[in-house]
Amino acid sequence: MPKKYHIPIKTAEPRFRPIGKYATIEFREDCAGSCKHCVKKTCIYGIFKENYEHFSTMDEPEYLYNCQSCFRCVQECTRGIFSRVIDPDYRTLGDHYWRPDVIHRLWYQAHTGKIPVSGAGYRGPFAGAGFDSMWTDMSEIVRPTRDGIHGREYINTCIEISRRLTPLTFNQDLTLASEVPKILEIPIPLLFKLPPNLILNKSILISAAKAAQTLGTMMFIQPEDYTEALLPYSENLIPSLTRHNFKDNVDLIHKSRVVELEYAPDIDESLLKIRELKPDVIIIAGVPLDTHQATRALKLAHTEIDTIHFYADECGQELNSQDPRFLKEMIREVHLVLVDHTIRQKINLVFSGGIAMAEHMAKAIICGADGVVVDNPLLIALECRLCYRCRDGLSCPVELEDAIDPEWGGQRIVNLMGAWHSQLIEVMGAMGMREARRLRGEIGRSMSFEALEMENFGPIFGERKVAGFR
Repeated sequence: MPKKYHIPIKTAEPRFRPIGKYATIEFREDCAGSCKHCVKKTCIYGIFKENYEHFSTMDEPEYLYNCQSCFRCVQECTRGIFSRVIDPDYRTLGDHYWRPDVIHRLWYQAHTGKIPVSGAGYRGPFAGAGFDSMWTDMSEIVRPTRDGIHGREYINTCIEISRRLTPLTFNQDLTLASEVPKILEIPIPLLFKLPPNLILNKSILISAAKAAQTLGTMMFIQPEDYTEALLPYSENLIPSLTRHNFKDNVDLIHKSRVVELEYAPDIDESLLKIRELKPDVIIIAGVPLDTHQATRALKLAHTEIDTIHFYADECGQELNSQDPRFLKEMIREVHLVLVDHTIRQKINLVFSGGIAMAEHMAKAIICGADGVVVDNPLLIALECRLCYRCRDGLSCPVELEDAIDPEWGGQRIVNLMGAWHSQLIEVMGAMGMREARRLRGEIGRSMSFEALEMENFGPIFGERKVAGFR
């Protein structure tokens, strides 16, 4: 049995005070001030230990970054002086898709490398738009000593990004007659791509590249961002080229194991020329997720392309459409078209845009993806608040435009991906799956709110007419 894949997580403290969801207000004039067992000292999560400095200043409100919302402090205070409120800055984080709760959880995971928990349990809706309308099937849960992150059994999360050869042919003596192409595996079903429309500088690039190298995965990068400082990470970088500039980046092609080529109608010509420059290079086609995605996927599957990278917008929506579909529907469409033409096994599919949480990675694979590409969470791991001030030319509240320590930045990203990997293993263990590649397209391992509602309530009430559900 191969050695278990291990991600070296290590606590990486935030540089700035993180914005938590909750704050407490105390009516101090009624505080006894002499409680031997003040509820702050007995908090089972140790939340108030981060606020010792606050005890001396007595400023209000008291901001709690890691509060688990168990209400023990509110309920057990002998004088009843605690009142919990929502931090007003919390509401300013992100947007309608990259919600404050998503950003807050990503910060916690980048800080600790641990799976986030909530003392008050889940209090949100049980269905929503996008991936929130899809639930994974946990009916195969067995002993915790056997499955999951603490189990004895090996759960493989590897995927290939090199083309698969099917079918194999053999000689009469049963030796392999087929010429086997170069195989390139990555140990976790995700790749990196820093968002182009937010802050990007040398220290951020090095942080992400260091994390990709530590994790054994790959990162897409524009050729103009490729500097000498990134040469030590060349085996983990994927230059994103076009038919117009690949001839100007021959050196990058020779340094790289993988390159991405932007889709164009005459992509075959550029593909052959890159193969002439470096025959064993693995080539990924970058394709926009729009109404022509399935047709393009079918065409590319019959070429020598190894992997197709489909990209949606940053909220996981279809591009160039008046009524855009969400990522999961588009993944399903591409996967099924290739299955119907019996060519799905030959090519790999990765998708980017809207991958905000670990569960999105698992759900995308269930829909038919081989892997996903992570973008915005990389910057969020570096404390980005997605306030979008940088797009208006304003200063960043966490000073990402200045140089940050790549060791710190790399560790924060490694921690985040470590927490995601743990969650993927937990989900796969609960579904009885031992192989991430086996999970691909296993839609029977999930439940859809839309399908369940139509099956149970559709015959009575008809089709739902609510925006955000499909």
